[in-house]
Amino acid sequence: MLTPSFTLRAALPGDVPDLLRHMRSLADFEQYLSDFTVDEQSLSARAFGPDPECHIFVAACCGGIVGYAVGLVIPFTYDLKSTVVLKEFFVDSGYRGKGIGSALFRHVAAWALAGGAGRLKWDVMAGNQKAETFYRKHGGGPDSKWIPYVMDEDALKAAAGLKGTG
Repeated sequence: MLTPSFTLRAALPGDVPDLLRHMRSLADFEQYLSDFTVDEQSLSARAFGPDPECHIFVAACCGGIVGYAVGLVIPFTYDLKSTVVLKEFFVDSGYRGKGIGSALFRHVAAWALAGGAGRLKWDVMAGNQKAETFYRKHGGGPDSKWIPYVMDEDALKAAAGLKGTG
């Protein structure tokens, strides 16, 4: 099958409706759709406002967006180089296996390097073997030195010494 012609670029404010559709698809796949609260206004403000909180890149093809990546920058760490966190990475199922995901991943890696990053980090959902295979193919692998931890909002409030929400 022929690889469709596609372009890679930074997301634009006009991409928000397409981005939200794909973000909801990812949330559904990762089983947090019921907690998904991003809307057009919040995404526009956080990604395209005066002080953007993230960088979004898109793969555009066939008149729409078929994939996206969200990068967050941690300005510096121990080596005075930034760390880029690949927070979300998604390619529409109908466009997988056509080189679009690989090109988008390389685009993010090049952007990270151009910004002086010393590393790119991301999480893979447990059991997502296809994602693990994809990332290994591009030189990534599990971090054997660190174990990710997380606190939900209630645990965060408890740690801060605040009373529960009830």
